Amino acid sequence: MDNVLGGFLRARRESVTPAEAGLPAGPRRRTPGLRRGELAELAGISVEYLTRLERGRDRHPSGQVLGALADALRFTPDERVHLYRLIKAGTGNTCALAAEPLELRPTVLALLDRLDPAPALILTPCGEVVAATKGFRRLADPTGLLAEEPPNLTRFVFTDPRARELFPDWEQVADEHAAQLRTAADLGDYGAALLAEELAIMLGAGFSRRFAAAAVLPAATGVQRWTHPVAGPLTMPYESLPLPGTPECRLLVYLTEEAPV
Repeated sequence: MDNVLGGFLRARRESVTPAEAGLPAGPRRRTPGLRRGELAELAGISVEYLTRLERGRDRHPSGQVLGALADALRFTPDERVHLYRLIKAGTGNTCALAAEPLELRPTVLALLDRLDPAPALILTPCGEVVAATKGFRRLADPTGLLAEEPPNLTRFVFTDPRARELFPDWEQVADEHAAQLRTAADLGDYGAALLAEELAIMLGAGFSRRFAAAAVLPAATGVQRWTHPVAGPLTMPYESLPLPGTPECRLLVYLTEEAPV
């Protein structure tokens, strides 16, 4: 139990054949699994670092490294979840995202009421929806965006298959959420950094490359297109405004005359 992460990685390495990893089998293999050098090359890390991980001398690898190893070892979604849980168990952060609920000022809640029926919501730096107008809930309920508890717009964009159907410009939307997440993480927001690590492990190189390439600040205004499952195509300008007196929260308001449902 002292080196569960290293033991799990080594067991998976030894159970994956070269053919399964897209490599030639080669002659004189003592075991059917991958050699450390082969896995290290596939994951883009050094053999020395992989050795330290397997032997428990390094127990704090980045999400990007773990995502690359999961890609190379052809982890299933369930195995990626298990890998993430091993990391959180080893660092004591299994419940780190379950922080105390954010209490909004009564005037902020009153502002949301005044904005109704416009679709408007308040987001934390990591994309969690902490409050929304009834108009936004009517808009979002049929899409599955609010199915998670608490809802997280960034996690929905990257992990829910319905997101690619909802956003016809998914690549652009994903870039914007990666930029928002990286900006928050770079400024020291722990929840954003933890979500970025989670997504790197769960999604692998695809997310890690997008996150690393997010070199611009998130847009404060723009136009977003939705393919709504009830209302059909929607084109909605939006404004994203910082919310003073909160931990870097922002108010996102969609400006549309089209009926949301």
